[in-house]
Amino acid sequence: MAQSTADAVALPAPAGLPGSRAGRRRRKPASRKWLFVLPALAVSLCVVLIPVVTTTLLAFTDWNGFSLPRWVGLSNFIALVQEPRFWQAFRNNCVYTFLFATLPMIGSLVFAVLLMTVRTGRTFFQVLYFLPVTIATVILALIWRSMMFSPTSGVVGWLQSVGIPADNPLAHPDTSLLGVLFVDMWSWWGYLTVIYFAALRQVDRSLIEAAVVDGASRWQTFRHILLPTILPTVMFMLLMSIIWSFRVFDWIYVLTEGGPGFSSEVLATLAYKTAFQSFEVGRASAYSLSMSLLGLVAIVVYLRLQARRERA
Repeated sequence: MAQSTADAVALPAPAGLPGSRAGRRRRKPASRKWLFVLPALAVSLCVVLIPVVTTTLLAFTDWNGFSLPRWVGLSNFIALVQEPRFWQAFRNNCVYTFLFATLPMIGSLVFAVLLMTVRTGRTFFQVLYFLPVTIATVILALIWRSMMFSPTSGVVGWLQSVGIPADNPLAHPDTSLLGVLFVDMWSWWGYLTVIYFAALRQVDRSLIEAAVVDGASRWQTFRHILLPTILPTVMFMLLMSIIWSFRVFDWIYVLTEGGPGFSSEVLATLAYKTAFQSFEVGRASAYSLSMSLLGLVAIVVYLRLQARRERA
């Protein structure tokens, strides 16, 4: 009797087994998973892959932007290497990248550690540091050019009116690049400070307390505990700083347009002027491709360092 009752009752199949509804729902075709990533792939294809391929092809052509491109092979790159203006822009890029990737990194680390000692008002300081990143670069550049560096209506002009020797750094070939770099670093270091502060807050407090109990100084605690812990974040932000500084365009174009002369010219502004003022799109593409290759070198070095660190 018990056996017949058990046979008559249809017990539900366990969830996830092949015969259950849950199992049938989970056995969806693998092709459906691609539907979720297709929008992102389509955007990447349109705004990344297609322009990269087009720029690479145009770098081997002679094209003014209107007529049909004419294949010239490596002529653009040969002319590029023989052009003094290219090498000056390349040197400016190297100087800009070196200073941009060192001074803000060091300063932001110091301020992030100091921010860890603040008990009240941390949110206010983080918002204050992060605020320049939220404002459009063009607006900030125009404010600095007209309200800070201007000898007639800016702070420089006010200092001159009260007898303090001051001059517009953007107006002199020796200081124009450093003037732009100062403004760019001013807007960037706060962002790095917030990122490093967030990383420092993830450090295990017990490690810091143990170091303090053992008599470690603040410098020893930072060097042996804090810095090794947040080193992946530091390395990643160093990579981003190198890439973003090497492709700088907006700050220089708004503040100096590459002048006076070519003293603050970089590869990005040189490529823009070559394409839209001289209408030499092929050579401008060669400039852009060389700039991208230099950025690729930084990425390869970063990946190799990361792989070596993971093996250690």
